[in-house]
Amino acid sequence: MSLPALSAVGAAPSPSPSQTTDPAVPSLQDAQQSATNAASWVEQNWSTWLAIGLQIVLVLVVAAVLRVVVRRAITKLIDRMGRTVQAVDGTALGGLLVNAERRRQRSQAIGSVLRSVASFLIMGTAALMVLSTFHINLAPLLASAGVAGVAIGFGARNLVTDFLSGVFMILEDQYGVGDVIDAGVASGEVIEVGLRVTKLRGDGGEIWYVRNGEVKRIGNLSQGWAVAGVDVTVRASENLDRVKATLDQVAERMSKDEPWSELLWGPIEMLGLDSVLLDSMVVRVSAKTMPGKALAVERELRWRVKRAFDEAHIRIVGGATAAVEEEPADPAAATAPPSAYANTASPQSEAASPIPSVRPPAR
Repeated sequence: MSLPALSAVGAAPSPSPSQTTDPAVPSLQDAQQSATNAASWVEQNWSTWLAIGLQIVLVLVVAAVLRVVVRRAITKLIDRMGRTVQAVDGTALGGLLVNAERRRQRSQAIGSVLRSVASFLIMGTAALMVLSTFHINLAPLLASAGVAGVAIGFGARNLVTDFLSGVFMILEDQYGVGDVIDAGVASGEVIEVGLRVTKLRGDGGEIWYVRNGEVKRIGNLSQGWAVAGVDVTVRASENLDRVKATLDQVAERMSKDEPWSELLWGPIEMLGLDSVLLDSMVVRVSAKTMPGKALAVERELRWRVKRAFDEAHIRIVGGATAAVEEEPADPAAATAPPSAYANTASPQSEAASPIPSVRPPAR
């Protein structure tokens, strides 16, 4: 190769790094092609979108209508239960077992729980159906929700226990406002019933807040009927026929007097001797009363029995083991009899006097 040829090759111009290329400007044909492609894609998928949209709207409409229908049905059911309870208000037992405040609070609690559960189930199912229309895999979501529910359940197990216990307590109507109950941890009159806490008014006026989950047993003293029992302790030497006749008179008079005739649901009966001891005996008197009125009946019965026994000269002794009566002590018993040594001229005093000493004569 000759030198001119090499020089010619070396003299070839090289691209300069400082030169830039201008971006390609889309032409009208390119824009028209893109619009055509988009229109064709929309034309191909609009039916799918419309179907998904209509399915979502249908699910939401059905869920809303079903929720309204179920809530109204629950409300009517609760109202019918209230009217059924009101039908027994004219009877003696019905008027005692239920009252307006108790019915209102119980029906509201039951209705609120049922409506909340129904709304949660219906709307939750609708939300899952809406997600399924987008072809979303619900298995991981349900698994995560299950794990989260278990974790929340372990963390708030006491709250869940209280809530469930309150729901079953209200559904079973174990007690209500105005009842006197013994819940084990506290006792008193129920002033408010909730799904988590029950408020009690104690005998001293204090208010007890009892968690429903802590109640293991409940003794309702205001449902059905109560029993008033009085133990009368008399001396073992009293005439039983006389005691029985006096108690029968007291029972007959009290059964006819107002307002005790309404509080007594049965005759006052003398059940007999409850115990017999060496120095006393206990006579048991019992009567079936209106619930919650046993204490008042017992107090009135004791009052009348005491007055009747005083008029009949029947003595009531205190306690199951009465103190044995002792004969009064003789006040002169503590005085000692006169002693023979008190008289200095008595032979006993002379015999007990010391012998005088004899001195020898002086020389």
